[in-house]
Amino acid sequence: MALIFKWLLRLATGVSVLALAAVVLIWYFASRSLPDYDGTYAVSGISAPVEIVRDNADVPHIFGETDADVFFALGYAHAQDRLWQMTMLRRTVQGRLSELFGERTFRIDNLMRRLDLYGLAVSSVAAQDAPTTTALDAYSAGVNAWLAEINAGSRGRGAPEMWIFNAAIAPWQPADSIAILKLLALQLSGQANDEVLRARTSLMVSPERLADIMPDDPTSGIAALPEYSALVGDVPHYAANTSGPRDPLSPVQPTNLAGASNAWAAGITRSATGSTLLASDPHLQLTAPTVWYLARLELDSGGVIGGTIPGLPVILSGRSADLGWGITTAYVDDQDVHIEEVNPDNPNQYRTPDGWKDFATRDSIVAIKGTAARTLTLRWTDNGPVLPGDTFNLGTVTPPGHVTSLSWTALTGDDPSLSAAIAMMKSRTIEEAIAAAEPYVAPAQNLTLADRTDIALKTIGHIPARDPNHQSKGRLPSYGYAPENRWQGRMPYADNPEFIEPEGGIVGNTNNKTVERPFPGHVSYNWGDTQRISRWRRLMQSRQVHTRDSFIEAQLDTVSFTARALLPLMGADLWFTGEAAADGTPERRRQIALTLLANWNGEMNEHLPEPLIYAAWLRALQDRLIRDELGPLATEFTHVDPVFVERVFRDVDGAAVWCDVIQSAPVETCTDIARLALDDALVWIGETWGQNLETVRWGDAHQATHDHPTLGTVPILQWFVNIRQSTSGGDNTLMRGQTIGTGPDPFLNVHAAGYRGVYDFADPDSSVFVTATGQSGHFLSRYYDNLGELWRRGEYIPMSLDPDLARAAALGTMILQPENLSKTP
Repeated sequence: MALIFKWLLRLATGVSVLALAAVVLIWYFASRSLPDYDGTYAVSGISAPVEIVRDNADVPHIFGETDADVFFALGYAHAQDRLWQMTMLRRTVQGRLSELFGERTFRIDNLMRRLDLYGLAVSSVAAQDAPTTTALDAYSAGVNAWLAEINAGSRGRGAPEMWIFNAAIAPWQPADSIAILKLLALQLSGQANDEVLRARTSLMVSPERLADIMPDDPTSGIAALPEYSALVGDVPHYAANTSGPRDPLSPVQPTNLAGASNAWAAGITRSATGSTLLASDPHLQLTAPTVWYLARLELDSGGVIGGTIPGLPVILSGRSADLGWGITTAYVDDQDVHIEEVNPDNPNQYRTPDGWKDFATRDSIVAIKGTAARTLTLRWTDNGPVLPGDTFNLGTVTPPGHVTSLSWTALTGDDPSLSAAIAMMKSRTIEEAIAAAEPYVAPAQNLTLADRTDIALKTIGHIPARDPNHQSKGRLPSYGYAPENRWQGRMPYADNPEFIEPEGGIVGNTNNKTVERPFPGHVSYNWGDTQRISRWRRLMQSRQVHTRDSFIEAQLDTVSFTARALLPLMGADLWFTGEAAADGTPERRRQIALTLLANWNGEMNEHLPEPLIYAAWLRALQDRLIRDELGPLATEFTHVDPVFVERVFRDVDGAAVWCDVIQSAPVETCTDIARLALDDALVWIGETWGQNLETVRWGDAHQATHDHPTLGTVPILQWFVNIRQSTSGGDNTLMRGQTIGTGPDPFLNVHAAGYRGVYDFADPDSSVFVTATGQSGHFLSRYYDNLGELWRRGEYIPMSLDPDLARAAALGTMILQPENLSKTP
């Protein structure tokens, strides 16, 4: 027995030693790709030495003799810190994910090949102006210089993920950067999704009830639409969702997550500082690392600092010494779905206003890891590419003998958007910036501007010109062969919404409706916000003048206008009306919940129970209102539309009919449904978070999910690469934390401000910014999440263009020298 025990002990010791050795070995190889931020390196592609100073937050401050050298160094820094992220963005837009991930990502690649965004980016290289061409060439050379350093210096393949997904990295090309901007346009576009959902819903409810469940912005009045079946015949009353669960790698966002942001500015008359102020917080899907990367560039036109996206040689939101700019998704109706009739005698033809015409076709081979490659036959019509039925659920609204195509402003091979962005970044005044942005195509954005004396807001990007007789006004899929449904070019740039030096001294946008215009000059019917704008307006008008701190306070505001508006309606006949009830009974829990909500001010604070009770109640309420009318389609409405709930409880145009369960004999009132929904919510809270309502926390349910897109679901590894944080805010607060809306944890925060910046032009170097995670994409780096806790707490880091300040606490300084100069290790 002693001998057996001795050998078991030896075996256990040996296994432990081997396990420890394996961990050390894995750490060693993974850590090899951690970059050095100090030293001098000889590189090819620059004309003179370039200095990259990393401040104490790991933000690179880049100084060079020429703009080309500065863009070279930006590419070098991006590749150092975010190489895996950059290659994944490129693979996504190229439709080449399946080479690494196999069958799992074939549907993504199928869509990307059919959209052909990368091919259009290649064609668009020739559309760039000379300065942008120089910047793209230099940036690409900088990325490739770091790739050369990886190959020469055994730097762990450039990123730890490369050890798991071992594939050669192709040199960076100018088209790669243009393609990433087009990919961003896809991530921010939700109009096609909305068209299809509207069509599916119209097949199940009357036009009047469709105006309830998918309402217009209430400030424009409610207009009933024709039934989809009247426009396009022979479609099923209901067809199940064909898109399947969303893959974290998919660039197509669900309807409610397609885009959101805040930006506002105050002019001199509304500023206590004597100059202008600007706040910007663009919202995107939360990931680890965040898509944003902070950088400062010293260009011939002066210094610029702000948020970049790795792969793009431009600061998308930031400031110079003279000009600040912020971006918000404009929600332009820049997509139309067309139903294309296929020739029954020749499947290679489709119907046009002039008769049958051959599809433009091309074969494309998709390599798939672990199985045989597949050949796709790509098809295009005059209206755009033909898309598969599982994209946007197009198959659910496509009649037999037809296919669907997509018109979209981003589908152009003559796209100078990146040139416009770079020219705007170099502008010194509002007038220069607006003029520079004219060639910009997509994604359409509201550009908020502030120079030292004035402020402005301008919608940039192409807005389609539609025929006034368009059958669905672009709100439902329509026949592509009807001339009135086809686009007629674009609206003039001068017609894009524009507000310069407003009389009130403040401009801003929360994705809300910007203009009230009749179709076809309407810009959009589907706006991104009807709620945050009310809270923003109150905060802006509650002060005669503003400061940097008041702008920060507004940017971090977590009071829900929606909760304040809806709770009095939902609980109107429930407050303090219950009879005495024993502890632990459903009636007693309902009374406790109502008492908590009655004394709540609407603040979606992570430490409070009231936000969770309110959010769960509202979610259960909408489900009870729509489940009987929409059946399984109700699951597609993953987020509550506050305008719908308000219409129902105020009985606008008979909307209270939604409260009656049509399958039951009794006639239910809205009070009945509100009570039942509250009970549903309390049962769910009890089962999920505990029975004691006073101790549950909103932040436990509303965790920010900064998940790694590729490794975030891998057991064990997910604990190292994912970042989870308890957060305040909600779907309709200015500090927006959009919830996922599905699954067992519907209130997870998945879409928020990955970048925040506030700029004060009375003292520009007092400006501040922050991102949601950190600068590095390497999970072993201390800069992987160094900014995350600041972001969670609502704190910022300095945003100064002072070189001495950057150097004073620099964590490292890198010198890039031309190859003909000596290299110092």
